[in-house]
Amino acid sequence: MAENEGTISVEVRNHILLMGFNRPDKYNGYTPKMARELQAAFTRLEEDDELRCGVVFGHGDHFTAGLDLPKWSGRMEVGESGEGDGSRLDPMALGRACRKPIITACHGISFTLGIELALAGDIVIAADNCRFSQLEPKRGIHATGGATIRFVERCGWGNAMYHLLTGDEFDAEEAYRIGIVQEVVPAGTQLDRAMEI
Repeated sequence: MAENEGTISVEVRNHILLMGFNRPDKYNGYTPKMARELQAAFTRLEEDDELRCGVVFGHGDHFTAGLDLPKWSGRMEVGESGEGDGSRLDPMALGRACRKPIITACHGISFTLGIELALAGDIVIAADNCRFSQLEPKRGIHATGGATIRFVERCGWGNAMYHLLTGDEFDAEEAYRIGIVQEVVPAGTQLDRAMEI
């Protein structure tokens, strides 16, 4: 049996495109297949005039543990970013960015890519059980999804340096204090609140 590469679930509700990390058995670890699917979903959101807003969330107990590094290491070694040829939108908004509002609903583990995706969007709703970390420095790698730029913009130099350089783990209240998160809600209600907004 092939290993689960995960998917991005896509659903339309009342002019809103829901995009869900769907690999819960692997903490929604992000694979190249999921990256292609998320790019396609963001592109659909941008190009479909009936869609007004996007909501990104995670299935299961966690938002995302970030990149599934073994699935990306070969691409990284040859300098492939996974952004494609520019014909699709870049969910990290480092290439072709979506012009429609993006709300991110985080819960549980929301590491690395999870923070970068949240920072690339517009509004972040965090469950009170969130665990955040931009832990690339602990692995000896660079945060390439925009955190080094957007963390500073949204949270200020000192807060950004503290969390980027230490790679520490912090909770939803700290994420709210420094400005990554706009609301903290009880776990299990984050997607509903994102949809309300």
